[in-house]
Amino acid sequence: QVQLVESGGGLVQAGGSLRLSCAASGRTFSRYMMGWFRQPPGKEREFVAAITWSGGSTYYADSVKGRFTISRDNAKNTAYLQMNSLKLEDTGVYYCARRTTVWVTGREISDFDSWGQGTQVTVSS
Repeated sequence: QVQLVESGGGLVQAGGSLRLSCAASGRTFSRYMMGWFRQPPGKEREFVAAITWSGGSTYYADSVKGRFTISRDNAKNTAYLQMNSLKLEDTGVYYCARRTTVWVTGREISDFDSWGQGTQVTVSS
C-alpha cells in the first residue's frame, strides 16, 4: 500500500501563497494520476486539482483555476500544489490522493483510493 505524506500547510494572509508537497512511497508513482482535494470546515471533501501520470494534463476546480498550479516530479515521487492569491474560502484540510488504477484519469473522490493524512491551510484576513 502506498504511503502519501503531505507537507507545506500553514497560516497565511489573504492574497498570499503556499506550496504543498505530497511525497509518495514505492516505485510506481509515475504510473498514477495524482490529485489534491480539500475539506473546508463543516463541509464535504471536494476536488481541487489533478495531474496525469506524465504531467502532460492537468485539471482544476473552477474555484481555483488561474490561482493554483499542480505539478509533479516523478524522479522524486512527489506531487505539488502551488497556491497563489489565496482567499479566505481556500481554508481547509488539504489531502493528496492517488488514483485507484494506473494510466487512468478521474476527478471524483471515489476514483482515488490512497490518501495522505492531510495538511491544514488557514487563510486569514
